[in-house]
Amino acid sequence: MGKKSEAAHKAAPAAGSELAAIGKSAIKSVGSHMLAKAVPYTPPWIAAATLPPAAGFAVNTLWGDAALSAGLASAGLALGGAALSAVVWKAANASTPAQKFRRVQATTTVAAGMGWLTSAVSAGPFGRPMLDLWLLGGALLAASWNARQIMGHNAPDAETVNEGGTLGKLAAAIGWEKVTVKDAQGTGKGTVRAAIEVAPGSTVDAVQSTAGRVAAALQVPPSGVIITADPENGARGTVSIRVADLLKGGVPFTMPDALGLMPTHPITLGRYADGETWWIDPYSASILQHVLVMGVTGAGKSEMLRTLVTHLATRRKLSIVLIDLAKGRQTVGHIADGIDWLIQDAKEAKRLLKSLPAAIKARGDVLAAEGLDQWTPDSSLNAMLVWIEEAADTADFKELEETARKARSVGIWLGISLQRATWSNLSTDIRANLQGVICMGVDQPGDAGFALPDSVTDAGAVPAWGSSRPGYGFATGMGIPQERWTTEVRSALTHRELLAALVQAAAPYRDPLDETTAAALGQTYAQRTHQGTNRTTVGIEQSARAAMAVLAAAGLQWGADAPLLDPKAPLLPAGAVPPVRLADPAGRAPVPPTAPAAPPAPHDTDGTDENEDEDDDMFGEREEMEIEEAREEILGLIPGDPEPDADYAGLGLHDEVPDPDEDAGMSFETQERMSTEEARHALLAELDLWVREQRLEFAPNDLIPVTVAAGRKRPWLQGELKRLTAEGILAHDAHGSYTIVHSPLQPA
Repeated sequence: MGKKSEAAHKAAPAAGSELAAIGKSAIKSVGSHMLAKAVPYTPPWIAAATLPPAAGFAVNTLWGDAALSAGLASAGLALGGAALSAVVWKAANASTPAQKFRRVQATTTVAAGMGWLTSAVSAGPFGRPMLDLWLLGGALLAASWNARQIMGHNAPDAETVNEGGTLGKLAAAIGWEKVTVKDAQGTGKGTVRAAIEVAPGSTVDAVQSTAGRVAAALQVPPSGVIITADPENGARGTVSIRVADLLKGGVPFTMPDALGLMPTHPITLGRYADGETWWIDPYSASILQHVLVMGVTGAGKSEMLRTLVTHLATRRKLSIVLIDLAKGRQTVGHIADGIDWLIQDAKEAKRLLKSLPAAIKARGDVLAAEGLDQWTPDSSLNAMLVWIEEAADTADFKELEETARKARSVGIWLGISLQRATWSNLSTDIRANLQGVICMGVDQPGDAGFALPDSVTDAGAVPAWGSSRPGYGFATGMGIPQERWTTEVRSALTHRELLAALVQAAAPYRDPLDETTAAALGQTYAQRTHQGTNRTTVGIEQSARAAMAVLAAAGLQWGADAPLLDPKAPLLPAGAVPPVRLADPAGRAPVPPTAPAAPPAPHDTDGTDENEDEDDDMFGEREEMEIEEAREEILGLIPGDPEPDADYAGLGLHDEVPDPDEDAGMSFETQERMSTEEARHALLAELDLWVREQRLEFAPNDLIPVTVAAGRKRPWLQGELKRLTAEGILAHDAHGSYTIVHSPLQPA
């Protein structure tokens, strides 16, 4: 035998062993697979094999010995079987053909089982024909349930809801025949959530259009059904159903975590419908997102604004400017001390908006010098909130759009509140720069689309309840996680005395507006009609005492209703930090305030100081005489009206003065022309005078007298106005009027 033959002869048994092992493994694998496939179909067979004989043996043993007991037991089981069959028939849903068949099958199974059990009381389970009925009937019923399982898994348009309980029963009624609802779970906070998956040929958008029918079927508010699409899979989404309103009783105001926090700390405004805290964090976001607040009158915008302003008024390195021409004091009068600049006059509001571009540029230069691409707490500048109520009545669209576009990088957060953000009330360019939204009640569902993103309104998050649910709404942007955009929120209910006391107690922590911004805003800021309090204007001890007094008058106390100050700790001397229950995360104490100026001594009002009264009278008469002399001097410089028929009656500022008529008997005195420097100084002096008189708006024609006196004409005046505007001394609007930003003769 050759070597190859011998080797093949020896290898044959080994190969056979390997083939046998492979065969056994394959048989074992196939057996395991078949067993796994068969296990789901075994429950009906197990139930048919064990329940009838066990139950039949039990009833026969208990009541089958005596005729009376057997008869009574049989009658009772018969009636019970009929009642149980009726319950099964009633409880089973029958909206689709498959569901109707299942109801018949379930009822038949219960009726057959109870009938066999009733007969087993007297005949026993193992005698003829009871044994035959059990074997044949049980096998047939078990096989029918297996057949239904197989057909249910293979039918493409059979019942599409695999899991979901009550949601599954609504599928056919609401048009979800091709929607699979999975993993329906209650959150324990009044909301049920489930995953959905659409069949090929359908879309989640089509499911979103049925949200109203789902709400009607479940008898919940239209906004209580939210259907969101999965951004990573177009065939999947999530349905959220709010079955209980946890916010109905109101949301209490949440106190700040501490006094003197930085602007980058989250701001608590209220709660979500599932009980979670509703907060925003605009200054910590990678991009500062301006906010649009929209809602009808009575929707709760003012209440939300009070909460926002109060929280920010307790922080360092933050200044608040608020424009409300309609009801400013009515809305925020009790917390006005925390607002650096509260504007209620239309002219003053326009001055601010004209001055903001200069402030933005100045702040940008400082941030660039500090090596910062955008504002952070490391900057020497304060963060700012500029809030405008009904901006359409206050600002020019072009002016406001430029401000919104440039302000975010320099730490100026712009907030605009109005009832409807239509194109006629707010331009689309401005709206594009308002990436944060708080939309409260609106009258028409379409109005919500002016503010909220399409992805939110498409999901069913539309606050179309008008003013019937004040404080409720939806919020997007400003650091809010995107998955929370479609969850209802409600703003906190505020207590006027509590907010006022809180703002007073926080005065020592508030920083005044930084010098860079204040100088850039110029006379508009320096001559503001309202000046809030801060650590440079209010003593710490006085502030704490005033706050405690206000709370005590309201029946409240620190530590319980306002857990910030320790009521047992003694007040510290002026200039020290009041005790705070929660330590400041930044670990920095506010700069001690300067001592407040002593108030002037009160005048004696009993009439005994005659000399003082005489001095006052003499001073008043002298002042009146000086004013009258100045008035006559000024009027003397103004030429009288020309004669209607005179040759010079129609002259303008830019026209040459005609030669006098030799026969007229009159002559013109030639006035010496000022030098360029003198002419400019005369113009600047006039502007400086207006600043000291608090006259900050003017038209070019108002400068004609000083232009004529300087021996100049309109082109020279126009050039000077253009130069002063470029230097930031003046601000020019689209209507041709000017605003004095700085006095040209006083340091900025």
